[in-house]
Amino acid sequence: MRGENGSPAPSRRSIAFQVLRKAYLSGSPGSEREVTRLKVHSYFGILFRGLVLLISLAMLLPLAYLLFRAGGVGWTELLGLMGRTRMLPIMWNSLLLICGVTTLSLALALPFAWLTERTDLPGRKIWTVLAMMPLVIPSYVGGFTLIAMFGPRGVLQELLSPFGVERLPSIYGFTGALWVLTLFTYPYIFMSIRAGLHRFDPSLEEAARSLGYNGLQTFLKVTLPNLRPAITTGGLLVALYTLSDFGAVSLLRFNSFTRAIYVQYLSSFDRNVASLLSLALIVFTIILLLLERNSRGRGRPRYYRSSVGVSGPRKRIELARRKWPALAFCTAVVMAALVLPTGVILYWLVRGLASGESLAPVWAATLNSFRAGALAAVAAAILGLPVAYAAVRMGGRLMSLAARAVYLGYGLPGIVIALSLVFFGANFAPWLYQTLWILVFAYVVRFLPQAMGAMQISLLQMNPRLEEAGRSLGLGNRAVFRRITAPIVRPGVLAGMALVFLTTVKELPATLLLSPTGFSTLATQIWSATDEAFFTRAAAPALVLLAMSAISIFLVLMQEEREVVSG
Repeated sequence: MRGENGSPAPSRRSIAFQVLRKAYLSGSPGSEREVTRLKVHSYFGILFRGLVLLISLAMLLPLAYLLFRAGGVGWTELLGLMGRTRMLPIMWNSLLLICGVTTLSLALALPFAWLTERTDLPGRKIWTVLAMMPLVIPSYVGGFTLIAMFGPRGVLQELLSPFGVERLPSIYGFTGALWVLTLFTYPYIFMSIRAGLHRFDPSLEEAARSLGYNGLQTFLKVTLPNLRPAITTGGLLVALYTLSDFGAVSLLRFNSFTRAIYVQYLSSFDRNVASLLSLALIVFTIILLLLERNSRGRGRPRYYRSSVGVSGPRKRIELARRKWPALAFCTAVVMAALVLPTGVILYWLVRGLASGESLAPVWAATLNSFRAGALAAVAAAILGLPVAYAAVRMGGRLMSLAARAVYLGYGLPGIVIALSLVFFGANFAPWLYQTLWILVFAYVVRFLPQAMGAMQISLLQMNPRLEEAGRSLGLGNRAVFRRITAPIVRPGVLAGMALVFLTTVKELPATLLLSPTGFSTLATQIWSATDEAFFTRAAAPALVLLAMSAISIFLVLMQEEREVVSG
């Protein structure tokens, strides 16, 4: 083709390059806000905003239930509640546990993620899978393995008794809960930081080194500030999980909010008082959300490349003499968080097989767990991506509030969400009561923030002017999303889906209350066996749970590697 003056007409690719180059050179924070404002006020933007608000309102069903129940409590009963349940000590215990678990999880996750993503650590892929594997171990299983190993009648006590050791220090209370929850929640921060490092532009570090910064200075002044959204997102997930966990704090006898709520629900059957405790839990969740927002800094900081050029290939940092200390650190974490619990489970299995006990059939439970987890992961991706996109791209108080409202469900115990949906299904949607769909919806309400966190990181690290350049070439909103946005954020979507799948297959309270009749999962089999002290029967489903989750994590990592090669 020829242009009007007889010169060769530019190709579509060259036009796209010129548009992108102009967008990068002339772009400014003000122009980005203009693009956002244009999208919001378009017809598509209005519909999109309505969809985000509808999703957020659906996630607030448990809060509506709690407000309804708490409305039946008078001031006299409320004042009596403060003394009867020891509200202030419970609040202090929960706050102390949240701070301790989040801090220690970050101390484990940050170096582990950096070693596996940015260095020449031997067996990086294997270490990455092993670092994520503790996510699949339910907290109640982890708590019991800790008691079985280090408790008064545990394996360690039996080994040391010939040497005159009659009693070990107590592991119950705050110390045991801190140990268990740290080991089984640090992968949330690990996956979040690793995703941030995966999308991080290495040319920024090269520029810092060219200015005379050494490795430590480059990490502290360049890499770490750019990982702020990943750290805050992962830390928020850890804090909310700690706030809502029941299995570990119950077995280890640590009096936190969730244990007090369960006592009210299951022992005294006082749902009104338990609703007040749950509302206090929501207040804690809101405080955590505000702290997470403030930790991101003022304004809308950039975490993407905004200059012209192509980022160079990612170079691995040579550990040299530091290789052995790095391997020792990774080995210690994996031994404590994965090998020890798995060893205890194998001990149960071998002991049961040796005594001739029949193991519980796991194939039907495995299929049910996979089906429920897959449906929840897909639903979380479909519902979470619009909310994450609105929070990052559209901005504004309304969209920011809608995104943070989704996190409220993650701070509630599973039994509160389940009972709210039981009330909703029995009174307003009887056709959904005790069906797989209402169970999947409960999973989404509980774990949607996990999917949103990974998606928001990918969107924050994507230059919004790429989408504007696509529109300048005549692409519509759907075409821009399909051709530009979706390929870039796909690793984040897959990571979010993996997180939802992993936590769904081990969710217990919601499954027990909402599952259809005869619907048994791996989690319910493990719980029923351990609750009756049949630990050998819990071994087989626990090992299947580990294997299924390991495969899903490996597939996500393979997808990430293909993204790097194709990019």
